[in-house]
Amino acid sequence: MVAILSLGTFIIFFQGFMVAPILPQLSEHFHVTVRHVSFIEPAYLLSYGVSTLFYAPLSDRYGRFPVIVFSLSGFILITAMTGLAGSVDQLIFLRLLTGLIAGGVAPTTIGWIGDHFPYEKRGHALGIFFGFMAAGTAFGSSAGALLTAFVGWRSLFWIVALLGVLILLLLLFKRKEFLQRHNQTIGSLRNMITAYIDLLKLPRARRTYTYVLLNSMFHSGIFAWTGYFFFENYQLNEKGVGLALLGYGIPGLFLGPYLGKMADRYGRNRIIPMGITLGALSVVLLSLHYPLMVSCLLIAALSLAFDMTHPLFAAIITTLSERKGVAIGLFAFVMFMGYGLGSLILSLIIDLGTNQSFLVFALGAAAGAALSILTFKNEK
Repeated sequence: MVAILSLGTFIIFFQGFMVAPILPQLSEHFHVTVRHVSFIEPAYLLSYGVSTLFYAPLSDRYGRFPVIVFSLSGFILITAMTGLAGSVDQLIFLRLLTGLIAGGVAPTTIGWIGDHFPYEKRGHALGIFFGFMAAGTAFGSSAGALLTAFVGWRSLFWIVALLGVLILLLLLFKRKEFLQRHNQTIGSLRNMITAYIDLLKLPRARRTYTYVLLNSMFHSGIFAWTGYFFFENYQLNEKGVGLALLGYGIPGLFLGPYLGKMADRYGRNRIIPMGITLGALSVVLLSLHYPLMVSCLLIAALSLAFDMTHPLFAAIITTLSERKGVAIGLFAFVMFMGYGLGSLILSLIIDLGTNQSFLVFALGAAAGAALSILTFKNEK
C-alpha cells in the first residue's frame, strides 16, 4: 500500500524536476536567458510549499483519499495544459498553478503512513516513500533529458499527464484499501493557524523544521542546476545529461527502506549528521571539476545523503503532535519552501559560476553538519 500511494508522489516529483536539465534547450526555444527560464523551478516549488499548509490539515477532516484524488486529478489536467505553453512566462505561470494543485499528494501520504505505522516501524515505510520521491526526482531529470531529445519538451508533459492518469486509475481501483482509520476535525482557519503556532512553540519542532528548511534549500539548489553543471563543465547534450544524472535516486530506490531500518535501530542522531556531511562533501568534490565518471558517482552520493536525512526528519515530525495533518502540513510547507528558495538563491548567485555557487552551498552544509551532531544528540 505504501508503494502504491508513493507512485503519486513519484510522478509529481518526476514532473517537478524533469525541466531542470533542459534549461539550456528551453532558453534557446523561447529566446531568453538560462537565468530567466530557471525561474520555472522556484515558481513550482514555492507554490507547492504554500499549498501543503492547507491540504494536510484538510485531510485530517475529510480523509486522506479524497485529498489525494483531488490533487492528483488537478495535477494531471494542468500538466497536460503546460505542454501547450506559448511563452516562457506562460510556462512559469502554469508551473505555479501545478504547484498549487499538486501539493496534496505527498504530505497526505506521509499522514497516511503516520496513521498506519507505529513510530518504531515508521522509518521503514517512510524510507520506501522517500525512495520513490528521490527516484521521481532522479528519473524525472534523467528521463526528462533523454525523452526531450527524442519527442520534444511538449510531448514530455503530455506523457507525464498520461502516466498520472494510470496512477489515478490504480488508486481509484484500490480505494477501499486506503480508508482512513480516524477522522479528526480542524475547525476554523483561526484554529488551524493556532495549531501551527502551538507546534512551533516546541523546541524540538523548531529545531527539526529549521533543519528541514536548510537541508531542502541545499539539495534543491544543487539539483536544480546539476543539468546545467554537466552541460557547462562537460559539454554534454540532452542525452548525455540524462545519462549523467541516472545515479541520482538509485540509492534511495534500493537502500531507502534499509536506511530507515538502520535509523529505527541505531538512532536518527547518528544517521542525520552522517547524511548532511556526505552531502556537503559530495558537492565540494563536484565543484572541483573531477573527470566525468567521478562526478556521476558524486551525484549518486548526493542522492544517498538526501535519503539519510529527509526520511528521518519526516519520522521525527510525525511524533510532534497528535494532529499529524498539522505537523506534516508544516513539514511539507517548510520542505518545499526550502526547495523553492534553494533553487531561487542559486539562480541569483549563478553569475559567480556554477562551480563556485556549488561550493558556497557546500560550505553552508558543512557548517550545518557540524551543528547537527550537537542538535540531534538526544534524538532516537
